[in-house]
Amino acid sequence: MGRFLRRRSERDEPNPTTDPVSGSARVDRRTKDLVHRLGSNDIAVIDHADIDRIAAEGLVEAGPAAVLNASSSSTGRYPNEGPLLLLRAGIPLVDGLGPSAMSAVAEGEQLTILGGEVQRNGETVLAGTRQDLDSIESIHRASREQMPRELIRFIENTVEHIGASHDLIDDSVDMPDLGLDWTGRHVLIVVRGSDYKRDLDLLRRSAYLRENRPVLIAVDGGADALLEAGQTPDVIIGDMDSVSEQALRCGALLVVHAYRDGRAPGAIRLERLGLEHHLFPASGTSEDIAMLMAYELGAELIVAVGTHSSMVDFLDKGRSGMASTVLVRMKVGPILVDAKGVSRLYQSRVRKRDLLLLVLAALFVMVVVIIISEPIRLLIRANWVLLSGWIPPMAEMTGVLT
Repeated sequence: MGRFLRRRSERDEPNPTTDPVSGSARVDRRTKDLVHRLGSNDIAVIDHADIDRIAAEGLVEAGPAAVLNASSSSTGRYPNEGPLLLLRAGIPLVDGLGPSAMSAVAEGEQLTILGGEVQRNGETVLAGTRQDLDSIESIHRASREQMPRELIRFIENTVEHIGASHDLIDDSVDMPDLGLDWTGRHVLIVVRGSDYKRDLDLLRRSAYLRENRPVLIAVDGGADALLEAGQTPDVIIGDMDSVSEQALRCGALLVVHAYRDGRAPGAIRLERLGLEHHLFPASGTSEDIAMLMAYELGAELIVAVGTHSSMVDFLDKGRSGMASTVLVRMKVGPILVDAKGVSRLYQSRVRKRDLLLLVLAALFVMVVVIIISEPIRLLIRANWVLLSGWIPPMAEMTGVLT
C-alpha cells in the first residue's frame, strides 16, 4: 500500500482541494461492496457517516479519482481515521452532500468535481464540503474534547446490555454440532480489523504457523485475508455479507451467525449458492462467537488477529457498546492472546533445530572442501605422519606425501 500512496501523491496537483476532478460515477450505499468495482477513473459515491479505517483502506486500494459522501465523513463523534487515510493517499473527498446524492447521481454518469460542487454537463447537481487534512484535523480536535463524555455513554450502554448477552456465558448458547474437537490445539481467529494485514504477515514470516499449525477461523472478510496470505481457513463464521464467493467455496466449514430467534439473513446467500452450512444463534458479534466456539471445542490457545478491543474499534463498527465482547473476553481470557505478542515471541527466539541444521551445513561444507582440495589433503597426510611418530625412508615418505 505504501508504494500506492507514493504514486498517488506524485500525481497530485499543487492545489488538490480546489483543482477539478472528473470521472465516472460508481454508486453504492455499502462501501465494502463498492470497492470491488472501482477503478482509477471512477468517482465513488457513498453514504457513509464516520468513514472507518477498514472502509478507507479498501477505497485507497481501489484508487478512485475521488470520493463523494452523502453523509459527513467525520461527524465529530470520535476521531475516526478513515478520512485522513483517503486524504493522505491524495484522494479528493467531498462530503455532506445530503441524502439526495444517492438518487441524484446515476451509475456511470460523467461527473466533474470543482471545489465542493459536483457538476454534470456543466450544471451543478450537488454541493458539499471539500475536505482537506486541516479541516478533518479540526473536527478531530473538537471530537477529542468530547471523548470523556462519549466514553461514559459507551460504558453505560455496555453495562445496560450485558444482561441481554448472558447466553454467551451460560448453558443457553446453542452451538451447532460440528463434529470437531480442538482439544490441545491452537486456534487462530482472523477478523478484518485494525492492522490485520500486518499481523498476518508477521505470523506468516515467523515460525508460529509452521510449528503449531493452528486451526484457522475466519470471521467474514477474514477468509479473504487468509487466502491473500496463502492460508486456507478451516472455518468461516459470520453474517456472510463481506466475504467473497471464492472464499466461501474454498472448502472451509461454513457457520452462519444467526439471531437468537433463529433468523439468519446470511444463510440466504449460502442457500442461493448451494453451499452447505450450519447456524449458530447467539447474541454478540461474529468474532465473539468465533472465540466462544474455539473455547467450547477445547482450544489450548486462541490467537486473535484484527479483533476489536477498544471503544474506537467498536464505534468504527457502528456499535455504541461492547457488552457481549466484555463477557466473552472474561470467559476465554486465560487462553486469549494477541497476534502481535505471538509474532514477537517467535521472531526473537532461536530454535535448537535451526542451530543443528546450521552446524551440519557447516560440517558438510568443510568435508566437501577437504575432498576437492589437493593442498589440504597433502597437509593432512603430512600431519598424520608427524603425529604418528613414524619417519619412513625418503622414498616411502615421498609416496606418503603424494
